[in-house]
Amino acid sequence: MLDKKVDEIVYEDGKVIGVRSGDEIAKCSQVICDPSYAPDKVQKVDRVIRAICLLKGPIPNTDDVDSFQLIIPQNQVKRKNDIYIAGVSASHNVCEKNYYLAIVSTIIETDNPQEEILPGLALLGPIVDKFIQIADISEPVHNGSKDQVFISKSYDATSHFETVCDDVKDLYKRVTGNTLVLKQRPTQEEEQKEMAA
Repeated sequence: MLDKKVDEIVYEDGKVIGVRSGDEIAKCSQVICDPSYAPDKVQKVDRVIRAICLLKGPIPNTDDVDSFQLIIPQNQVKRKNDIYIAGVSASHNVCEKNYYLAIVSTIIETDNPQEEILPGLALLGPIVDKFIQIADISEPVHNGSKDQVFISKSYDATSHFETVCDDVKDLYKRVTGNTLVLKQRPTQEEEQKEMAA
């Protein structure tokens, strides 16, 4: 059922038994999904605005680096939430040569969200094109153990993936009952030494 629309999560006696797409049902004993697949099992906790900007040339005052991340602290712009800016270039295969892609995002605090990201947009220099997205940030109401539907949180405004990593660890713990342990893989030299010992 890859690349098919999910029409319904199917339950029997309060537990998930499958996912329906059209007339087909893929049987399963667990579903792991984002909030968009189970809107009746999540609650809205915030809203985020993201501006995806196409730039011709590097971002000013970054020494022409091919990628960067900048966080404008909330107190510098008299806000409750930081403004996040992430930038990448053609070296990341996301745009044509001499173009850059920047994403400016924050948690919405007012009735004029586009104005809230202006301090971030002002740092980018000339913008060729800009795409604005406003989205709800949702989180699961239950941990998923009862019905075996495990739901992640929505992406927030951060650009450093710390909250995403925390959510993955939480999801792993809820699904398996075990703590996800991530450790750096040994180098080839270290592996060879260990095998020789």
